[in-house]
Amino acid sequence: MAITLHLGDITKDDGADAIVNAANRSLLGGGGVDGAIHRAAGPALLEECRELGGCATGEAKATAGHALPVDLIIHTVGPVWEGGDGGEPELLASCHRRSIELAAEHGCGRVAFPAISTGIYGYPVELAAPVAIRSVREAMAQHPTVAEARFWLFGQAAYDAFEAALRATR
Repeated sequence: MAITLHLGDITKDDGADAIVNAANRSLLGGGGVDGAIHRAAGPALLEECRELGGCATGEAKATAGHALPVDLIIHTVGPVWEGGDGGEPELLASCHRRSIELAAEHGCGRVAFPAISTGIYGYPVELAAPVAIRSVREAMAQHPTVAEARFWLFGQAAYDAFEAALRATR
């Protein structure tokens, strides 16, 4: 079981079997990582997402990878940060657990994650990183066929926060 950190564009990861999309509840595309994944995957992704009927916060749904270099896109809806008293840590952990569960169900051994909820949803990255690392590690222990979680971080501050969280849990 490995958790690795990468700085850059998650849509270029050709070493993963699945990419996790930090989606909105409609699953119909948006800004940030969601928009980048939809653009890179092509218009067929939007058509497939329309059939899914949206997704609840903390849950995840899967589609084909379309034009991305992966077999599967796992769409998960992270919580909007409201100060931490609205169940945000539990919902963020659920996003990571459900993503690992879906990856295992679909036979994906390597999963690429963004820093879910840390963009326009406002979750402070220094608080999100430990939740993400811990919940992914726990989910991978439950689903050992998922051998690697690859966190793709956009910007040095996010990378540093995830690196500190990873070091603290070793």
